[in-house]
Amino acid sequence: MRKNFGCRTWIFPEPVLIVGTYDKDGNANAMNAAWGGMYDDDKIILCLSKDHKTTENIREKGAFTVAFATEDTMVPCDYVGIVSANKVPDKLSKAGFTVTPSEFVDAPVINELPMAMECRLVRIDDDEHVIGEIVNVNADESVLGDNGKPDWRKLKPIAYDPVNFDYIAFSRKAGTAFKEGKALLS
Repeated sequence: MRKNFGCRTWIFPEPVLIVGTYDKDGNANAMNAAWGGMYDDDKIILCLSKDHKTTENIREKGAFTVAFATEDTMVPCDYVGIVSANKVPDKLSKAGFTVTPSEFVDAPVINELPMAMECRLVRIDDDEHVIGEIVNVNADESVLGDNGKPDWRKLKPIAYDPVNFDYIAFSRKAGTAFKEGKALLS
C-alpha cells in the first residue's frame, strides 16, 4: 500500500551546491543552494530567490561558480546556507573558506571545495531561475582517479534529503549502468 503526500519537492537526493560570487566591490560570497541541477549539456540551473545577496551579485557580475559540498566541508557549507550575506557580509571567511579568482569568469573558486564549475550567466527568468553556461570545470588533483577524471569516492560529495532535512554521504558504488554502449541488465 502507498501513502499519498500531495505536491512535494522531493527529488531524492539533491546535490548540495555552493554558489560563489563577487559583489560589485569584489568581495567574495557563497551560499548553499540545494535546488539546482543540469539544464542542458553545457548549462546549469539554480533556483535562487531575488532576496539573496548571491542573486544580486550574479546579476551584477554576470558570473558565478558552483562547487560541490563534501563530507569534509559539511559544517562550513551548511553555515553559508544558513547565514545571509545581507546580514553577515564576511560569512565566507567566518566559514573558514578562502578563494582564488576563476581563470574563466568573474567569480571566486573556493579553495577548500575540490571541484567547481565556472559559469557565465545566460539569464535569470521571472521566477528567479538562474541559468548559467558552464565554461570550465576544475578539480583538485586530490579527487582525480587513475583515469585522470574526478572520482566521486575521492570527492566525497554530500546530498540533501529534502524529506528529512538531512545531509547524506555516499558510501559505495551501486553498479554500472552501461558498458561498451550496452545496458547491463541482470
